[in-house]
Amino acid sequence: MNLDNPLADSLERAKCFEAGLRQVVLGQERPIRLLTLAVFARGHALLEGGVGVGKTTLLRAVARGIGGDYERIEGTIDLMPNDLVYYTYLDEQGRPGVAPGPLLKHGEQLSIFFFNEINRARPQVHSLLLRVMAERSVSAFNREFWFPHLQVFADRNRVEKEETFELPAAARDRFMLEIAIEPPTDAAQMDPILFDPRFYDPDRLVESAPAETLSFRELNGIAEALQGGIHVSARLRAYVQDLWRATRRPEDFGIALHEADSGDMIEAGASPRGMSYLVRLARVQAWLSGRDRVEPEDVQYVFAPAIGHRIFLRPVYEYRRSELIPQLVGKLIRQIAAP
Repeated sequence: MNLDNPLADSLERAKCFEAGLRQVVLGQERPIRLLTLAVFARGHALLEGGVGVGKTTLLRAVARGIGGDYERIEGTIDLMPNDLVYYTYLDEQGRPGVAPGPLLKHGEQLSIFFFNEINRARPQVHSLLLRVMAERSVSAFNREFWFPHLQVFADRNRVEKEETFELPAAARDRFMLEIAIEPPTDAAQMDPILFDPRFYDPDRLVESAPAETLSFRELNGIAEALQGGIHVSARLRAYVQDLWRATRRPEDFGIALHEADSGDMIEAGASPRGMSYLVRLARVQAWLSGRDRVEPEDVQYVFAPAIGHRIFLRPVYEYRRSELIPQLVGKLIRQIAAP
């Protein structure tokens, strides 16, 4: 390893941050690693899973680990875009007033914005959130408000489908990662969750995690140094380009699914933005593994959560998406020759 000193120092704190998350939520090693990657790649992430699997607790622990202000909003069918920006009220004298809403009241101190059950909110709300995610700014009261350190994390409940709005392709492409969180299947990991009183109180559990092992104000600078300091070889660049082409035309690489004709299955493959996100994440994964160059396994580790939601199927196949996309992504990883 030949990392510059600033990156080497940050690496130790990153490992401490990740270890703190593992103390709070058990049996979620891969989701925790992916969240850590998102933090250092400075990308937004969508979490998907059932209820009670620890998504909110995990995000609160992330916020505690990086410092700054944390804000949460619930997606509901009657939520309007302005509800994210301001709210109106009557004061004690009965006079109307306006106050900053969840986005504005923290200003540049806002480091984590958690949108719970995003698929319950209307598309108009998604549109505002997209701008905040893309530009880290919002217009209100005839001025611009900036959130230079903001990361958006959203949760999509995969169990309940009534009164929900599926995220459009453009919205999903804004998320650097889609992270699936499943309950632990190992009895040894479930045992303390069920029987250790430490896990009964989420507030005390989050407070037990190390606080501000990282500084949210430093993360943009660390990410910039990291992306410039981790090398990607010419052969690995060609490998990533092959993966990208295969997301668009898998048949050109001899890849087909048993039950679906891949020749007409793909509506659109991964976007250039999605592939650049893949490389950014792979660089962070290499860094967390103690290397100053990206290896194929770094790309393969993040490929499914970074690219799977960016492959769009024709309508006739879309209803089988949860079955077909994992098969396709798996074949792309196994069958595209790595350097």
